[in-house]
Amino acid sequence: MKTIKLLSFLLIIASLTSCSSVRVNADYDKKANFGSYHSYAYLKSGVDQAQISDLDKKRILYAIDDVMATKGFSKSENPDVLVSIFTKESERVDVYNNVGFGWGVGWGGPYWGVGYNNVSTTPEGTLFIDFVDAKTKELIWQGQGTGYLTQNVDKKDERIMQFVNKILAQYPPEKK
Repeated sequence: MKTIKLLSFLLIIASLTSCSSVRVNADYDKKANFGSYHSYAYLKSGVDQAQISDLDKKRILYAIDDVMATKGFSKSENPDVLVSIFTKESERVDVYNNVGFGWGVGWGGPYWGVGYNNVSTTPEGTLFIDFVDAKTKELIWQGQGTGYLTQNVDKKDERIMQFVNKILAQYPPEKK
């Protein structure tokens, strides 16, 4: 009985933490010299094309500014890299199969029971952050983070900062 309670508790914790996490991935040009990049500016055409509200764009750019400052980067009129963003939104569909069989006796006589499926959807977004070499105009690094979105205005800043922190934690890439 204790084992069942422990497993139930762990399943609840796992489902709660999986909803709050941001799944990240990054790719980069192995020939780029990441040690030579110290300043940045935003690629206006890329930022303008992001399919999100202007307020959310500002939240993302402010978060990028904060993280880039901690990495020793400064904004510049003559930058080493150009930063662009791109977003995608989708519905995450989770199907929980509660399959079970059983039988019992009731007022109407014996009966059989069968399990059921539970389906839930959650809005999920992906944020791409691209770094483009300002001189060559070639993509040198791309990070992406995917996770649930919130419509709660009070929590948007925090959630966007989580996305940006986790994505940019992979920059600069470690040479192997």
